[in-house]
Amino acid sequence: MKKKVMVVDDSKVAALQICKLLEGSEFEVAVHCENGEDAIASYNKVRPDVVTMDIIMPGIDGLETAQVLRYEHDEARIVMISSLSGDEETLHEIHAVGPQAVLFKPLTREALLEALEQALR
Repeated sequence: MKKKVMVVDDSKVAALQICKLLEGSEFEVAVHCENGEDAIASYNKVRPDVVTMDIIMPGIDGLETAQVLRYEHDEARIVMISSLSGDEETLHEIHAVGPQAVLFKPLTREALLEALEQALR
């Protein structure tokens, strides 16, 4: 049985890219949430094995969404995804949330699969 991934990203293009990168792997996208509010509301219904979380989104950003998910669900496994690789303050904020892995855009299949596997260890 494939492992379920919840993709939280306001970009439909990014979500489609993750779907394509996961083709033929042990992971499948179970749901795409376009914002943090939807992710928080959908988590109990979907019960994903792992969540990929973009940081910059309208409404509740990815950092706050990850904090809420981790607070409400001890088992939540989160991979933060960012395009802000050189921003030291953002890196500090990402690590303070306690994700199991961090990825930087642009994504590659190898890096995504490694991060998802790391999150489940």
